[in-house]
Amino acid sequence: MSEFGPEWDALELRLRELAEFRRIAALLAWDQHTTMPRRGSDARARAIATIRVVQHERQTDPALGDLLQRIDTGRLDRPRAAMLRIARRDHDRAIRLPADLIRRLAFTASRGEAAWELARPARDFGILQPFLTEMVALKREQADLMGHDGERYDALLDVFEPGLRAAYVAPLFELLAADLRRLLDAIAAAAPLPGILNGRLHPAPGQWRFTMRVLADLGFDLDAGRQDRSAHPFSTTIALRDVRVTTRVDEADPFSAVFSIIHEAGHGMYDQGFDPAFEDTPLAEAPSLGAHESQSRLWENIVGRSLPFWEHYAPVMGELVGGSLVGAGAQDVFRHVNRVTPSLIRVEADEVTYNLHVLVRFELERALMREELSVAELPEAWNDAYMRRLGVRVPHDGDGVLQDVHWSEGLFGYFPTYALGNLYSAMLWRRISTDLPDIGADVGAGRFEPLLGWLRDHVHTPGYLYNTGELMLRATGSELTHEPFMDYLWEKFGPLYGVSGARA
Repeated sequence: MSEFGPEWDALELRLRELAEFRRIAALLAWDQHTTMPRRGSDARARAIATIRVVQHERQTDPALGDLLQRIDTGRLDRPRAAMLRIARRDHDRAIRLPADLIRRLAFTASRGEAAWELARPARDFGILQPFLTEMVALKREQADLMGHDGERYDALLDVFEPGLRAAYVAPLFELLAADLRRLLDAIAAAAPLPGILNGRLHPAPGQWRFTMRVLADLGFDLDAGRQDRSAHPFSTTIALRDVRVTTRVDEADPFSAVFSIIHEAGHGMYDQGFDPAFEDTPLAEAPSLGAHESQSRLWENIVGRSLPFWEHYAPVMGELVGGSLVGAGAQDVFRHVNRVTPSLIRVEADEVTYNLHVLVRFELERALMREELSVAELPEAWNDAYMRRLGVRVPHDGDGVLQDVHWSEGLFGYFPTYALGNLYSAMLWRRISTDLPDIGADVGAGRFEPLLGWLRDHVHTPGYLYNTGELMLRATGSELTHEPFMDYLWEKFGPLYGVSGARA
């Protein structure tokens, strides 16, 4: 028996069993995204649904609820007190959802994803519409069962950002959008930055070699992880020593694979950095998706799109990838990857316009949950929002409402985490720049150990010991604000485009 009592020992066994079910489900989903034959989708949907239901039954077991209440909190240290708090929250949330709903959600998500993979290349929203209609109805039902104060979206947002509410996010995003608009207008009046891609193809094998090189250099442990291809880049953690990342390769644009994998490496290195002593417990996870996205966005944008990064990697990419990259200098690549142009595709968007893509999705899914918008009306509403927010006309649904897989999987409330991650990343970078005054020189020399070490100490290893607000306050000394992000954008893009200005 441990020093924390027999009840705690019994709870820890329960928590580790639940983690094993999550591990099985994650492995099934990874295989579905990467190697499963297309015609296997229905069988896989049933298998994943069964695992989810069994996991839900374990999570809602009355004996677990009784155990959670009987534990003497006075005997627990701080990590275990945090674990108990999270376990109680997860149990309380789970008991509100019947097993049949869990099965229907999992089954519809698997079938919806398979439909999305057909619908997007066909540019045919009609293929996805019946599955998405069913999913939206299920998410409304889920939100109502979980409970809310009149805003269904809050229940779904809370899954990804515990404690955060739409009433807080919406005005924050509007302030951000207004400041972004001022910067975007200033850039639009300036001369455009030149590109370096000239129509030549960049063979996939060279791109693959370069992405593997970057993964290893950044600090992603390839003995505890792997890279694969998928239609939509993602990362998933089977175990702390089994972290999977994926990318997609476009031979016309090699930077698509590069920034996808740097982004996913940020996620993967976060999960590889949790304290092994707490593996398979609630403590070995991020406190929110916004915290997780802070890592992917910091590595992808603040590091990966910086001039020092390309001072090191421009010649390497030219050698391994070839094509348009042969002879391209660091300044050439730096200007190319930081061109600002309102565009259609979120994952290819520049740093200035990216959050406007997120705002479109936030507004639409909130309207769906409020029943102010039907799924059938979604393509037209999407097109209108893109014209209003970004001033671009959507030519077809493949580059419009079908571009993301998230909604087909039921990930409503997820998109705001991308924008929150951007804000957190700038807050973190401001503190990193103070604590590591040589960080620019380190990146320029391909030395990422100091940066990864700082993130390990301040963000990764604590796991879920603190909630996101506490974690960021401890790491940065600041509460959530968009001001460091806007300062970062002006400091970077002002000189690039020869514009001046600041936040109003």
